[in-house]
Amino acid sequence: MKTNPLIKNFVFVVLILLVVGGLFSFLYFPAQTTNEISTTQLVSEINSNKVKKIAVLGDTLEITYSDNLPAGQAGKTATSMKETGTGLTDLLINLGVNKDSLQKVDVSQQPAKQDLWSWLTPLLVFGILPLIVFGFFFWTMIRQAKSGAVQVFDFTKAKARLFGAEGHGKEKITFKDVAGLKEAKEELVEIVDFLKFPKKYLAMGAKIPRGVLLVGAAGVGKTLLARAVAGEANVPFMSVSGSEFVEMFVGVGSARVRDLFATAKKSSPSIIFIDELDAIGRHRGAGIGGGHDEREQTLNQILVEMDGFEKETGVIILAATNRPDILDPALLRPGRFDRKIVLDPPDVHDREEILKIHSKGKPLGKNINFKEIAERTPGFSGADLANVANEGALLAARQNKTQIDQKEFLEAIEKVLLGPERKSHLLSKKEKEIAAYHEAGHALVCAFMPDTEPVRKISIIARGMAAGYTLQVPSEERKMKTKTGFMSEIATLLGGCSAEKIKFGEMTTGASNDLSRASEMARKLVKEYGMSSLGLIAFGDKEEMVFLGREISEQRNYSEKIAERIDEEVDAIIKGAQKQAEVVLIKHKNLLDKVAKALIEKEIIEREEFEKLIGGVLKNNKK
Repeated sequence: MKTNPLIKNFVFVVLILLVVGGLFSFLYFPAQTTNEISTTQLVSEINSNKVKKIAVLGDTLEITYSDNLPAGQAGKTATSMKETGTGLTDLLINLGVNKDSLQKVDVSQQPAKQDLWSWLTPLLVFGILPLIVFGFFFWTMIRQAKSGAVQVFDFTKAKARLFGAEGHGKEKITFKDVAGLKEAKEELVEIVDFLKFPKKYLAMGAKIPRGVLLVGAAGVGKTLLARAVAGEANVPFMSVSGSEFVEMFVGVGSARVRDLFATAKKSSPSIIFIDELDAIGRHRGAGIGGGHDEREQTLNQILVEMDGFEKETGVIILAATNRPDILDPALLRPGRFDRKIVLDPPDVHDREEILKIHSKGKPLGKNINFKEIAERTPGFSGADLANVANEGALLAARQNKTQIDQKEFLEAIEKVLLGPERKSHLLSKKEKEIAAYHEAGHALVCAFMPDTEPVRKISIIARGMAAGYTLQVPSEERKMKTKTGFMSEIATLLGGCSAEKIKFGEMTTGASNDLSRASEMARKLVKEYGMSSLGLIAFGDKEEMVFLGREISEQRNYSEKIAERIDEEVDAIIKGAQKQAEVVLIKHKNLLDKVAKALIEKEIIEREEFEKLIGGVLKNNKK
């Protein structure tokens, strides 16, 4: 926990005062007290022949006793005082001293001692030291006040993280460290070439794009690709998030934008990378916050700074977002973000290369097959694949292995997809049987319906929120899907509850997620894809509240009559898919029982065993 500087300084001052007080006590008060006697007692001791020597130091008398006195008194010293201007002999005679005894005493006149500490100690303690203490205290306060003022001025400074041209942090990223994204890298090669050789383009009168917008889903490698551009060009790379510009104080965001662009121009050629541009680049004119909305002011300043670039500045802006649909049109016009580079999710070959990159430095077994892992991870982004590689290493380390085998990677895929195994979640004998028939229903409908993906694995071991699961892995990458494929997928989703009804006469709550996904898919077929009797029409206009930042409603652009027909179409699709699933399961009821019994016994069935159980039936209509 961070200590408050005020409390820290207060404690420090108190300690100084304690030290000064101790020093004063040591210097001002002597360690040994001196025996002081009166002049009358001195006369009495002279008459008793106890005094050996008297040294006169001004008005102070230092008395030394005789050596032949009893133990404890021999050689002892004492002090006494006499009146100023009076001689010692006259004083003692007037007090009745014996002259014969006085003659035996050695009386000497010495100059008075100048006691340095007698005047230096009060001067130090009461004069100089308090000035030093209070001077230090006020100096500390002034220094804090100055640092606070500096922090106030730094409040308008851009909080960009600078990766210098020398090393870009601990690790320099280049295009070799980015697998896949071939087209995106080809587009960015021109940016790199301009940063390296700007005169070649300026001599031809060419204008390099001032802004490059990287668009893609979360985890596809937008930030990594931007750093690779900086690494290839070997120029300063200033990274900042869009949310770091906006504060609750008016004008801070635009001031930080000005500071960021000014810094970039001083470091020219350089790259400014704004991550999550949609945080400040949302469409203006939402009606919330008015013209003085801080976010809009920040966006306006970015637009002005981009327009103010000269051809020779050598500053390029890279920005990343996964919501290009909500960006303000002024950002996307020519002269600002001229180029929009779309980053697609990696295909099977790219996934294989990405896995190899993220597995560097890890001890791998000889049986590692990255191609199989890539085939089992359709739809995974680069970040997901990095997570798979890391989870595989964690699983191997947990089992005290010295290397990572294929088994750990395959286990990591399911952990990333569904969550860890819940081995403590034990099902009763009846629930286990229901789960087995449910998953067997999914698998059989998938096996015998056209245009579906092959079953890779069936399990009734709980993972995450699922009591069981059936994994399908596409045999090839697909960018488009037909109505037949959608209907087969909905039938597969309803295969679980259909199997429960056929075997047990009723369905359980285990099909709730299947029903939700099937209903959503059926509604999209009608409202978005035009795959119904309503024709090639898209229904519904989705509105998003810019201020809230999420979709909260759908504006109807159709009548109540059409709404009823939409509901009827959705109902017809669901019922039609359910009937298809029931037909398949009733026709192959013996296979349903066979697969379910194998699941109850083994809990996990892989693709090869599943195809063997159903008699080697292949889906002829999947090619």
